[in-house]
Order: sequence, then C-alpha cells, then structure tokens
Amino acid sequence: MEKAQVKDNKFFSRLLNGIEIVGNKLPDPVTLFAILCGLIVILSKVLFILNVSVVHPLTQETVSVVDLMSKNGLRGILTGIVGNFQGFPPLGLVLVVMLGAGVAEKSGLMETALKSSISKVPNNLITGMIVFVGILANAAGDAGFIVLPPLAAIVFLGIGRHPLIGMFAAYAGVAGGFSANIMVSMIDVLLGGFTIPAAQMIDPSYQATPAMNFYFLLASTIIILIASVIITEKIIAPRFDKYDGDSDSELVSEISEDEKKGIKWAGISLVLMLVLVVGLCIGDNAFMKDPETNSLLASKAALMKGLVPIITLMFFIPGLIYGKITKKIKNDKDVVAMMGQSMSEMGMYIVLAFAASQFLALFTISNIGVIISVKGAEFLKNMGFTGFGLIIGFIILSGFINLFVGSASAKWAIMAPVFVPMFLLLDYNPAVTQVAYRIGDSITNPISPLFPYFPIILAFARKYDKKAGMGTIIANMLPYSIVYAILWMILLVIFMKFNIPLGPGAGIYM
Repeated sequence: MEKAQVKDNKFFSRLLNGIEIVGNKLPDPVTLFAILCGLIVILSKVLFILNVSVVHPLTQETVSVVDLMSKNGLRGILTGIVGNFQGFPPLGLVLVVMLGAGVAEKSGLMETALKSSISKVPNNLITGMIVFVGILANAAGDAGFIVLPPLAAIVFLGIGRHPLIGMFAAYAGVAGGFSANIMVSMIDVLLGGFTIPAAQMIDPSYQATPAMNFYFLLASTIIILIASVIITEKIIAPRFDKYDGDSDSELVSEISEDEKKGIKWAGISLVLMLVLVVGLCIGDNAFMKDPETNSLLASKAALMKGLVPIITLMFFIPGLIYGKITKKIKNDKDVVAMMGQSMSEMGMYIVLAFAASQFLALFTISNIGVIISVKGAEFLKNMGFTGFGLIIGFIILSGFINLFVGSASAKWAIMAPVFVPMFLLLDYNPAVTQVAYRIGDSITNPISPLFPYFPIILAFARKYDKKAGMGTIIANMLPYSIVYAILWMILLVIFMKFNIPLGPGAGIYM
C-alpha cells in the first residue's frame, strides 16, 4: 500500500512537472496573437487559391475568403492597424471601469472592506463568510487574491483552527468562484467586449450588455457558497491536525477609527447611488428605460448601455469618499494620480488589446471566421454533436486550455471569434457560449500551476507549512474544482433545459 502511494505520488509529480514545462514553453499571449495574425494571412492565400466559400445562413449570400496577401489585402492591413485598435470594444470598456476601480483600490477602500467584512463574524459562520467575500472579491481584481487568503489564514489562526484551512477556502472562493457573483464586475465587461463583436461576425444586428450572464452568476453564488463550506468542513479540514506553529504571527491589523468612518460613509454613498439608480428605473418613460419599448432590459435602454459608467461610479465615489475621510486623498491631484497609476498598471493589457484587435480584425475581414463557423457548425450537426453534450464538451475544453494559459481575456480573445459564431449558427445565444467558457475557465483556476496567483498562494502556504509544494496546493484545491465542475454543469443544463435566461435579454436560444 505504501509503495503504491509512493508510485502515485511520483506519477502525480511527473504530471504536474509536465504541465508546468509545457505551459512555460507556450509563447506570451501577445506573441501568440502575432503568430496567429501571420497564420491568418497565409491561410487566407491558401483558401483563396482553393476557392473556399460558404453560404451565409442569414443573408444567403456566398461568402468567399479575402486574400490578405494580395496588394489590396496588404494595403488594407497597413491602413487598418490604428483603426482596429481604436475600435476594439473591450479596450474602452475596461479602461473606463478601471478609472473608478483604481480610486477604490489605491485609496485603500478595497483592502479595508475585505478586512472589515470578516473581522467580526461569528466563528460558526466564518468559513461561509470567507468564501462569500472571496467570490465578491473577483470585482476587486488583484486585491482579492493578494489580501484575502493570508487574511483568512490569520482569522482561522485566531479562532484556534489550522490557518491553511482558511487560506484554501479563501483561494477556492476567489479563484474557483470566478464565475459567480452578485454584481456585474469588470470581468463581465471584459469578456462581453469580446463576445459581442464575435457574434456580430455572423449577425451584425446582435446586441448585448455586460450583464448577459448575471442571472446565472447570481444562482452560481448560492450554489458555490454552500458547496464550498461543505467541502471545506467535510473534506479539507479533517486533513489537518491542530496547528502547532507560532500563534503570535501578525494578527489582522486593527482598523483605525478613520478607516471605520471611511468604510461607513463609503457604504452609505454606495447605497444612495443604488437608490438613485433604482429611482431612475421606476415609472413609465423612466430615465433608465428604452424610450421605444419602455423596457429596462432592452439593449438600447440607458440602464444596459450605461452599465459601464454606472459600475465606474460605484467604484469611484465610495473610493473618493473613503480616501478623503482617511486622508489618503487630500486634493484633486491625489485622485488623478490614483487614476493615472491604475492606468499605468494596465499597460500589459493595452499591449494585449492591441495584438488581439489586429487578430480579430484579420479574422473578420478575411471571412475566415465566418467560414470556420459555418463549416464547424455543419460538421457538428452532421455528427449529431449538439445539445448538452456540446456545451459540456466546450466547458471541458476551456478548462483544459486554462491549465496552460492563465489569462481569461487572452484565451477568450482567441476562442470567442471561433466558438461564438459557430454556436450561434447552432442557434445558441452567445451568452450561453460565454458562460460555458467562464465555467471552464473557473474550475481549473485553483489547480493550475500556471495561474498567475498560484505562486503567491504557494508562498503564503509555506509560511505555515515549510514543506508545502505545488502538490499541497493542488491536492487541497482538487475537491473544490471537481465539485464546482459537476455543480456548474448541472446548473447550466437546468438553465438550458427550461430555457431560463442567463441575464437581461439573454435567453438560451436565439
């Protein structure tokens, strides 16, 4: 038995090492987009020579490949570079949100909110609160991954439990619960920015909002929260004996009176803003409604079209008030400096957006995207591979790819132009394709050695267990990943079976 265990450990270790080696050999996402752009140009020439074409399912017009290596094609590539970047939908959406989120983060509001949310919770509710805060912390960007796991460890240590139990519960919530939340956040804005133009390759009239998956995320929050508490207490906690390490390790830093006051008034401002938004939604011809349909959920409604600036203000105003009260913000120059610092930290994203915008443009103008989508949809129909099996297969594919490429936006920028139009031709709303991708992207986050925050959680864990390694993290995260995958697939099947909308104006089928 002992020998078998050693053999299993060696196999597990080799598997992890193999994943790490393969993942490290992959090019940077920006380089990957550059390679894909070159391949599209070459492929357009080959397919043009072969006279490949399809009949567009909506217009019934014949769509042929555009030769990008011709004189006109190369001229179009050269003259379109700036316009492609300027017109790239996710770029403006994400940067606008970050203007507000930057103030909330740099003022210290995010970190203090995370601390205060779990500092006075009863012991019997602490596990659930930590997971819940982890799920909500997706909207806080890096703060959720960097602040919450070590904070949860300290809280568990303070109540006499092993600190790694709290740390793993927090990491499961913030990493594995990436596709659950009770509010629309920046990741919704970012992914929607790729999904919508991908769908418009087939249906130019398609419109949607970043809230297209909101109902599903809301239901997921309840299910993932309950499951996480059960896994933590029934599976993870029994694996740890009583902690014998130093119990005087840094306790949760006391929240100052100014910070308490700042959190209080930031919270009040947020509530008042929510009341204002709700008030503008009430009544006939309300400000937030679509003037033509008198609906709040229509894609042209002010609520849906203005969702990004509303989210920005929900971050900005509480962050500003908190900063003023805590004296982190003394004048307008401090505010602008925080916004500027937030923008400077988006440098890598802007470079990625530039590369992705060129890829999407070439994929679109060459008509290769339409042709792959139509041919792929026809192949899946002929194979009979549709329905639940197709969506679950896509979830598994997304989860597998996530083991090697950690960036959610980089993966979706590549996958959306292929799978969104393909599934649209099979009559699935792009919101379904996006939510299936999000499930796959979430379930393997906690166990991927190449996930950007994996080394951070490993470093935190070694503070309480010097022998902790990659296997320690993955072994304790695997139960969460497996259960999340099963529950999310069941939940999505239920939504599909009963044609429950995934979000405002986003049904299962077109």
